[in-house]
Amino acid sequence: MNYRIPRGTQDILPEQSRKWQFIEQKIHDLCNRYNYKEIRTPVFEQTELFARGVGDTTDIVQKEMYTFDDRGGRSLTLRPEGTASTVRSFVENKMHGWADQPVKLYYVGPMFRYERPQSGRMRQFVQFGVEAMGSADPAVDAEVIGLSMDFYRELGLSNLKLVVNSLGDKESRNNHRNALIEHFEPRISEFCADCQQRLEKNPLRILDCKQDNDHELMATAPSILDYLNEDSTDYFKLVQQYLADMDIRFEVDPTLVRGLDYYNNTAFEIMIDGEGFGAITTLCGGGRYNGLVEDIGGPTTPGIGFALSIERLLMALEVQEISLPIEEGLDAYLVTMGEQAKAVSPKLLHGLRSKGLAVDGDYIGKKMKAQMKAADRQKAEFVLLLGDDELAEDNIMVKEMATGEQKQVPLKEIAEWIISQR
Repeated sequence: MNYRIPRGTQDILPEQSRKWQFIEQKIHDLCNRYNYKEIRTPVFEQTELFARGVGDTTDIVQKEMYTFDDRGGRSLTLRPEGTASTVRSFVENKMHGWADQPVKLYYVGPMFRYERPQSGRMRQFVQFGVEAMGSADPAVDAEVIGLSMDFYRELGLSNLKLVVNSLGDKESRNNHRNALIEHFEPRISEFCADCQQRLEKNPLRILDCKQDNDHELMATAPSILDYLNEDSTDYFKLVQQYLADMDIRFEVDPTLVRGLDYYNNTAFEIMIDGEGFGAITTLCGGGRYNGLVEDIGGPTTPGIGFALSIERLLMALEVQEISLPIEEGLDAYLVTMGEQAKAVSPKLLHGLRSKGLAVDGDYIGKKMKAQMKAADRQKAEFVLLLGDDELAEDNIMVKEMATGEQKQVPLKEIAEWIISQR
């Protein structure tokens, strides 16, 4: 049988995995600077967690989740996003009682959505996400947005566009919700079946519809900014002021609606404009979700976060022809000639590796010339030439690949010699 990879997934081969490792290390370093701690949650959770946390009117819950019953008859779902799992852990582990508040967490891991695979959109994809829970200070909103912008900028991306909006507090959203129902209801039959269902449950989601985005009622729909109460207005003004103070350029877009039900107040997206993406494309999205912790069984706890796709980031780097500064190659490659030299190579390689050196050698009986070519392909800084004659004299010949210079070094001193050349 000819086995093939499942549709919407990918093999990340060694050449690409080095880029992933570099990006993941950038994430760890950046989050450490912002004092965010890593959290790792299960790949699958109870289905009800996502139905309640993400929202039963979202496309994710209605159409895209990988859900199955385990052998005990429990309904489980491969996580489609990271916030609900992180909030569940926050509640279950009583992080709201920790001395240091807000609790600032980040995660990097695979998510799963049954979508139509296309460029930058996979059925298994990797998200980097940040969550800060326990503070309603708009300065935390600015911090989270600043972290996401720093991440892209430090990787060298340009032509970034930050868009912000406010979805308002509960009172503001209710007033806006009623205005949306009044606006769309007389002609809702002209919209898709999904929008017709959303009218009463969550009319804000109609504004996020891709199928009906050209309908004339979309352009004239009531703006959330016209329904913000004083508290929500003041909050949004402070977020904008903090971003300006941080020299972070942004645009206010009153039509920005995040695709998940739990957002309120601050919402934002980071987009990139470039040839290869076509239209302006979203790289990152996030916002405030006051109320989500309570929905999942915890105490009243404000929160804010974002998530971004590593796959879409890699696409952006490729489009902008940005090469990551990845260190490649070996410290040394061992070339052996003769049976005795071959016999001692495992011990020699192991000793060099134990000193922290990246080394390799031949394991398939190549001739000397083929071994030298392998050393060149592996980008070895030095080639260690060991024959039976050198072994008898307890020496080894070292060739620097960049210059071609050669010299003999005592075999017992070879590790220290290579280290001294760094």
